[in-house]
Amino acid sequence: MKKIFKEWRWVILGLLVIIAVGFGIRIYNLTSLPIFCDEAIYIRWAQVMRSESTLRFLPLSDGKQPLFMWIMIPFLKVFSNPLIAGRIVSVFFGIGTLVGIFALSHLLFKSFKVSLISSFIYAIFPFSVFYDRIALADSMLSFFGVWILFFSILTVKFKRLDLAMITGFFLGGAWLTKSPALYFSLMVPLGLIFAKSKKELVKLILLLIPTYLIGFGIYNILRLGPNFQMIAIRNLDYVYPVSHILTSFFDPLKPFLDRIRQFYVIYGGWAIFVTWLLSYFTNWKKYKKEALILSIWMLFPIFVSAEFSKTMTARYVYFTLPYFIILVSSLFLNKDKILSKLAILLFVIFTFHSIWFDFKLFVSPEKANLPRGERAEYLEGWTAGQGISEITKYLKDEVVNNPGSKIVVGTEGYFGTLPDGLQINFEKNPNVLVIGIGLELNKVPTQLIESRKFGNLTYLVANNERMNANYKDLNLKLITAYPKAIRPDGSYQSLMLFEITNETISKL
Repeated sequence: MKKIFKEWRWVILGLLVIIAVGFGIRIYNLTSLPIFCDEAIYIRWAQVMRSESTLRFLPLSDGKQPLFMWIMIPFLKVFSNPLIAGRIVSVFFGIGTLVGIFALSHLLFKSFKVSLISSFIYAIFPFSVFYDRIALADSMLSFFGVWILFFSILTVKFKRLDLAMITGFFLGGAWLTKSPALYFSLMVPLGLIFAKSKKELVKLILLLIPTYLIGFGIYNILRLGPNFQMIAIRNLDYVYPVSHILTSFFDPLKPFLDRIRQFYVIYGGWAIFVTWLLSYFTNWKKYKKEALILSIWMLFPIFVSAEFSKTMTARYVYFTLPYFIILVSSLFLNKDKILSKLAILLFVIFTFHSIWFDFKLFVSPEKANLPRGERAEYLEGWTAGQGISEITKYLKDEVVNNPGSKIVVGTEGYFGTLPDGLQINFEKNPNVLVIGIGLELNKVPTQLIESRKFGNLTYLVANNERMNANYKDLNLKLITAYPKAIRPDGSYQSLMLFEITNETISKL
């Protein structure tokens, strides 16, 4: 043990420093990005599941697997801010992915240099930093993918049942996280390319049996809850049927592949993309199998998703990032002096690009050069939650300033950023009731009128573009408005807080 520690001490120290950097980047100013629609839903689900044990499979009602919410539950007990509780889960799984990239890199290339470089790239890569800081299941899915590949290759190299079983447990975890775990299930057998002889293949193929039995056995836990069938039903809302490949092969394949390329280039800069392309020239002869399996684990999901997805956002392919990073890092295995200097130059350019990008994410996300679709979702549209934290503070102050009073808040919608984004902050506050009142905001909702007549402090929260009537015509008192990020055409939405007053009711 002492000998191993002596040989590895600098590597271990380097990895610990990288972990500290990665964790610090992910945890710093964790709430700089406003709450996103799906985050609000997942956190609200976790709160309900925590409060009512019979609803532990609640996410199945919308066709979502519940593992992310299950793991979030204990963090809700630790952190008073539910948004931090949700996002910290992704932070920890991001660090788990970082360690997995280190381990997988060393397993494939037997190089600590490649392992440290790959884990460092992941630690600062804006793509990973962004998605490891939000309360979505994509960071968890990426974590499971890396460790599935690691243990599947380890199973082939050592031909051990326990390793095959561990692979199965990680596969089961992926299935409980998101439906794209299907990709991992299909690609697990690719580890067989590392078999040393044809005689080994029979035993190795048999070792796939416990992997799949455990993986799908864990997945079938979901059958214990109601609405298991909703997973398949809701998946159809996001993907085309298999027959799509025969009717419209290149649509949306071409535009979506170009969009995915943009995700990598925008988040990582052109330098990292060039490095990835150069890695094939240096690795294809000596590390053909390693480059092949990493390429398939990266490109197969990308091509299939581009072919069959009805929409395309960066998080749909985020779990392919680790294999891209390991391929990029493998360029540093080459011994050509010119290529080595070029690799260092590209690495330095990427590092400065990432630091600047990450800094903007911490301080002012609206100034970060996010892909167009991501900027619209997370910063500009109704799905973005600017103003929710400020409205939460305002309402909590009203509770303090009006002891004994009941506060009723009506919000646009029934599900999503509103009302869930507000509800998560008042779960344990009996004096504040947040309700969704739909999208037909052309008059003051009856529920809010009755609330005000009953003597409650009554408010309405809605995005200005969802208001189908001028608030002045409805005699609503505008408390304040919180602008969202500016769109390319110069327009912007605002989240508006109104009070329903006695004057509002008297003029109806």
